[in-house]
Amino acid sequence: MMRCLLVDDEKLALELMEDNVRRVPFLQLQGICKNAMEATEFLRRETVDLIFLDIQMPGISGLQFLKCLINPPMAVLVTAYKEHALDGFNLDVTDYLLKPFSFERFLKAANKARELHDVRLAKEVISKPSTNAGYIFVNADYAVVRVNIPDIIYVEGLKDYVKIYLTNSDRPVITRLSMHAMDDKLGTGAFARVHRSYIVSLDKVTSFKSNRLMLRDIEIPVSDNYKDRVLAYIGHH
Repeated sequence: MMRCLLVDDEKLALELMEDNVRRVPFLQLQGICKNAMEATEFLRRETVDLIFLDIQMPGISGLQFLKCLINPPMAVLVTAYKEHALDGFNLDVTDYLLKPFSFERFLKAANKARELHDVRLAKEVISKPSTNAGYIFVNADYAVVRVNIPDIIYVEGLKDYVKIYLTNSDRPVITRLSMHAMDDKLGTGAFARVHRSYIVSLDKVTSFKSNRLMLRDIEIPVSDNYKDRVLAYIGHH
């Protein structure tokens, strides 16, 4: 699933693109903005994989907006003026849609973005640095406890702490850490965040169906925002 943002100052153009997005199963509409300033504020709060971006907008143009972004998401430029195509491709955009465009042409651009998105996910999973020591230390039970990484089955995030479930223990290790901090500590491609509340050892996955992972007899939910990462790992192996 690719999270996308629509940015255009024309109401009709936004409505048509919104309809197109909803017809594509692998696109998830995250937001709609009428100008570059709205889009800037939106991206401060949310993360997206793809922007469908109009070039000619009042104030800041789509091209100017794209140049200002640090680590920009993929972008498909949308415009009625074909002379801007070269400028767009110099910014390494994914595709260029010339208004008016058909749904088939929109779908072609979306598929192109999806292929690039899948490649990036696969590279991220494979190249994520591994932990050299093979273990981590966490604060638990008023002590600093060593946890061997190969023993971790999954991590469950709660409000102010996480539970680390291990192969060699009936009781989880409970420590005050955020899920983000735990993800950084594990730092290995064998683990993946599959839900805002779960990190799993992908080596211990026994089956995957729809939005559920099975770790032997343990069922873990997989949210749409993380599903592609799991599929990329499975596809590589």
